[in-house]
Amino acid sequence: MAKVTKKNRQLKLSQIELGNNLQYLRLPYMVDNYNELASTAAESHWDHVRYLTALVEGESNNRRDRATQRRVRQARFPVIKTMDQFQWTWPKKINRQQVQNLFRLKFIEEKSNIIILGGVGLGKTHLATALAYDACLKGYSVLFTTAIDVINNLTTAQAAGNFHKELRKYLKPSIVVLDELGFLPIDKVGADLLFQVISHRYEQGAMIITSNRAFKQWPEIFNNDSTLTSAILDRVLHHAETIVVEGKSFRMKDQIEL
Repeated sequence: MAKVTKKNRQLKLSQIELGNNLQYLRLPYMVDNYNELASTAAESHWDHVRYLTALVEGESNNRRDRATQRRVRQARFPVIKTMDQFQWTWPKKINRQQVQNLFRLKFIEEKSNIIILGGVGLGKTHLATALAYDACLKGYSVLFTTAIDVINNLTTAQAAGNFHKELRKYLKPSIVVLDELGFLPIDKVGADLLFQVISHRYEQGAMIITSNRAFKQWPEIFNNDSTLTSAILDRVLHHAETIVVEGKSFRMKDQIEL
C-alpha cells in the first residue's frame, strides 16, 4: 500500500509540475484539458503521439480563435454584419455576382480598393462591414472608421503634436474601411488630412470606401477643390473595383409601403 501511495504522490507532483510549466509557456488550453484528455487517451488506448497531437491541435484552435476575436475587437465595427444577412431583393440594382466574388479577398493581396456607391439606406455599410469582417476571420487586420472620424482624430493629433503616430493607425491594417465619405461636408484642412491617409495607403494597403456621391460629385465633398479631388480620385481609382447600389432606402421601407 505504501508503494502505491508513493507512486500516486509522484504522479500528483508530476501533474502539478506539468501544469505549472504549461502555464509558464502560456498554453491555456493544455492547462485546462491535459488531465481530462489523458484520461480519454487511456480509455481509448491512444499512443503518446496521438495524445500530444490532440493537445496541440486544441491549443492551436484556441489560439486561432483568440486571435480572431482580437482582430474583430481591434477592427472597431459598430455592428457585426455578414453577407447572409444582406437583403439582396431590396436594391433595385446591384451586381450580386460581383459582390460575392469580392469575398475571395484577392483585392487585399493586390492592395487595391473597393468603392461602394449608392444612396442612403441601401446597405453600403452592411456590404463593407461584411467584407471586412470576413477578412478578419481569415487572418487580416482591419480598421473600420468614418471619413469624419479620421479627420477629427488627425486634427486633434496634429494639435497635440502626435500627428504621425495617429496617422500610422490608419496605415498599418491590411484593410481600412472608410465609411460615409460625402455624408458631411469637408473643409480644406479636413480634405488635406484625408488625402494624407489615402495617399500613404496607395499601393500599400487595401481600402473599402462607401459614399453616397457619384464620382463626378466628389469635388463637392472636398470643398470644391478640383486639384485635390483629382489627386484623390487618381489614387483611389487606379487599382479599384466599384460596386453601384441603386434603389430606395431599406430603412424607409415601412413608410414607403404605407
